[in-house]
Amino acid sequence: MDEALALIKRGTDEILTETDLKNKLETGRQLVIKAGFDPTAPDLHFGHTVLLNKLRHFQDLGHKVIFLIGDFTGQIGDPSGKNKTRPTLDSNALIENAKTYEKQVFKILKKELTEVRFNSEWCNDLGAAGLISLASKYNVARMLERDDFNKRYNSNQSIAIHEFLYPLVQGYDSVALNADVECGGTDQKFNLLVGRELQRAYDQEPQVVLTVPILEGLDGTNKMSKSLNNYIGIEEKPEEMFGKIMSISDNLMWRWFELLSFISETEIKNLKKQAGEGTNPRDIKFILAEELVDRFHGTGNGATCKDLFLQRFQKGTLPEEIKEIVIKIESDSIALTNLLKNTEMTSSTSEAMRLIKQGGVKIDSEKVLDPKHEIQKGSEAIYQVGKRKFLKIKIK
Repeated sequence: MDEALALIKRGTDEILTETDLKNKLETGRQLVIKAGFDPTAPDLHFGHTVLLNKLRHFQDLGHKVIFLIGDFTGQIGDPSGKNKTRPTLDSNALIENAKTYEKQVFKILKKELTEVRFNSEWCNDLGAAGLISLASKYNVARMLERDDFNKRYNSNQSIAIHEFLYPLVQGYDSVALNADVECGGTDQKFNLLVGRELQRAYDQEPQVVLTVPILEGLDGTNKMSKSLNNYIGIEEKPEEMFGKIMSISDNLMWRWFELLSFISETEIKNLKKQAGEGTNPRDIKFILAEELVDRFHGTGNGATCKDLFLQRFQKGTLPEEIKEIVIKIESDSIALTNLLKNTEMTSSTSEAMRLIKQGGVKIDSEKVLDPKHEIQKGSEAIYQVGKRKFLKIKIK
């Protein structure tokens, strides 16, 4: 039980409730683990895989996962975290996107322990009478307790009636599947709890709600999103995937190790210790990049990408002679913007920030896109600003 809980808790934000989860695990039966995905875009990205990894943890313990494609709820549009009504989506686009999801999820999930379902199976049969009956199970006051609805209501922003249907229908999915556990991002907590309440209303044992953190994208600040272009798709070419992983900040690297890597927590602690003892963070980032490329493209592809990366770095457009300097800092890290200013690679931190946002700053031939990027003490790398400024900087 302790080992099972430790695996389930890894990278988990909240479990409601842990006592209920223990009770379900102690029955020894195969649990039904549910997670829903609305196919609003054709590709899954690393942000989605935080949740998929958690589903895989349950499968490693022998439990059954229902990968639920929200082809019905996708037409409503999830209002979670939105400050205005989302447009309804075309059903044909949802169907096409759903086909790609079915193919992509098995890069992580075990086929023999996965059942792919579509919530149109039961939602289409609800009809008007069914929806009215479902709506009677929940009240408007509880719905307005939801943070995004509450903010919009208090600021006199429009809330369409169909938006109230989304959490109800998602909750009804749990009833239809008699789910034991539902997993979702922290932004889905309200929806998941509605499912727990609806199961009680339908005389079922309430599901355990498990939330996972939202993964920050390449910029290190915002939620990974295709619309923000700060994402890595799980079907991107190996070399593109590898290069993007190498471009993330050293601080974000540890966050990604926690949420995306399958190596043990003990190994991650050892890597952090090595970083503290002076190992170049780039070499540690290689481990993460190789693992993730291997997972999505097959064993050996990560090592190949690493070789290509090093060849490009060594044979690239770098000048034959690069000035080397040593910078001493008091703290454990220094902001990249401050480093560029202090070494006179830029005239100011504001110029450094602007160039970073424009993709004009590289570390070891990889663009840095996070204006809050921190450089760790003990690191050594070649910094490039624009096309002509190069410095090899060692931080002590």
